[in-house]
Amino acid sequence: MSTHDSGPPPADEPAGGPAPSTVRVSEPPQVAAPPWPDRVVPSWTDRVAAQASEAVGGPWGRHAVTGRALFWTPLRVCLLFCVLGLALAWAKQYPCSDGNWVGSKQYTHFCYSDTVPLFGLRGLNSGQVPYLDSAVEYPVLTGGFMWVASVLARGYDSLARTVGLLPTVVPVQSYYVVTCLVLGVCALLVTRSVVGLAGRRPWDAAMVGLSPLLVVHAFTNWDLFAVALASLGMWAWAKRHPVLAGVLIGLGTAAKLYPVLLLGVLLVLCLRAGKLRAWATTTVAAAAAWLVVDLPIALLAPENWQLFFTLNDSRPADPDTLWNIAIQASGGTLLDGPLADGQSPAVLNTWVAVATIAVCVAVAALGLTAPQRPRVAQLAFLLVAGFLLVNKVWSPQYSLWLLPLAVLARPSWRSLLLWQATEAVLWVPRLLWYLGTDNKGVDVQWFFLAVGVRDVAVVVLMALVVRDVWHPGLDRVRRSWPGTDDPAGGLLDGAPDRFRLAQRRPDPGDLAGVGGGVAGGLQDDGAAGGPRHAEQ
Repeated sequence: MSTHDSGPPPADEPAGGPAPSTVRVSEPPQVAAPPWPDRVVPSWTDRVAAQASEAVGGPWGRHAVTGRALFWTPLRVCLLFCVLGLALAWAKQYPCSDGNWVGSKQYTHFCYSDTVPLFGLRGLNSGQVPYLDSAVEYPVLTGGFMWVASVLARGYDSLARTVGLLPTVVPVQSYYVVTCLVLGVCALLVTRSVVGLAGRRPWDAAMVGLSPLLVVHAFTNWDLFAVALASLGMWAWAKRHPVLAGVLIGLGTAAKLYPVLLLGVLLVLCLRAGKLRAWATTTVAAAAAWLVVDLPIALLAPENWQLFFTLNDSRPADPDTLWNIAIQASGGTLLDGPLADGQSPAVLNTWVAVATIAVCVAVAALGLTAPQRPRVAQLAFLLVAGFLLVNKVWSPQYSLWLLPLAVLARPSWRSLLLWQATEAVLWVPRLLWYLGTDNKGVDVQWFFLAVGVRDVAVVVLMALVVRDVWHPGLDRVRRSWPGTDDPAGGLLDGAPDRFRLAQRRPDPGDLAGVGGGVAGGLQDDGAAGGPRHAEQ
């Protein structure tokens, strides 16, 4: 920067005076701090986050600068949180990892996992290929996951015996370690997807990494595999790649059926926005991906391929479902009554189908009548949660399906932690009930009580999301940043409505705060002592 610009002398210099100096003086560059963070700061907008931040010096300062970290970005910190959660999950599971469950260790140490006993029961210990050599009661891609993990584990066992420097373990333990490592990668992918789907709220992904539900059920079954595929599919949709989104959703459906529900959610929202062509593209890609995985097995081993479907048709109500509680309360006479071995509960199946259709219709009606088009994560959470509540099967690890959806639908530490606390607590009476009262376990009534508390927590969380949909001004995501509509919406983000049912005049407060940005969020949900900022 020079003392004077070249050219005519300034007016306060005498005419004919000395020529202006052209010597340039070096000055340090002045970099102004941004007037406002470029992302939502949790300790300013969430009371639980603000209270937790006291352990490291309190909420983020008014004049602090964001976006300058060279390494510890929000993404990397959230991934670190996830690694810590997975480490706790492994510490919990380690006592059961060698398959030595003498004395009902899997119940007394709360470390039961389906993957350990099925290693031998499905012939993975002897190199059998799922479906082709042995029957497997899971969708095809999950069976493929099991087989790949067993191949990698046998490779490690062979290397350990040959080299001699690696620790030698029993085959089931090496298989379980490999399984947990791959599932850990899936958990990291879920966390990464949530960061990508959260828009200006990247720290919401910390709710995945620090999740009690993840600690309890990360390695109970293979569900994190399907959750990762579904989350990546949603991220691809948010990035406006409908074909890739369809492929990932189709692969997720080949691992667990629940990701297909995402296509129903996208149908409702694309119908409202007039984006049916994008939905059709995604759906065709999903169907093609599912067929590529399932069709070869269906042709080569039709009976084993059908086992998953026939088992779900013939199985009775799972212990921790509302249907089972009702049946037990009636003394076993409700619905089908006593069943013979292998007999399908036809009445129960009918009621479950009717209830599932009712949930789908209710979610679709909400999506088409809300004052403002709901966000993808909101409808997805409501549909999957409603499906689990009315389904006759709710295995404990199924709750992982809800984790990324709940974080994106209503990113509130308090409500999410309260719900997940009920999930974690439920695991204790469930296993103690399996242990039996003769072995210092608990009666079934304690288990049913825990199931009821968990279900109430899920219903309350659903009600809060419905309230946010019906009154968009209360939606934490939409009011967190100016102009925010749906960070996970992709082609739907900011799109105008083309079709709605029953046009309802919005209440004065319905849209209040939408697009109001950081100010709206801080004024209503600001942490105690956090800064207040006028709307910009």
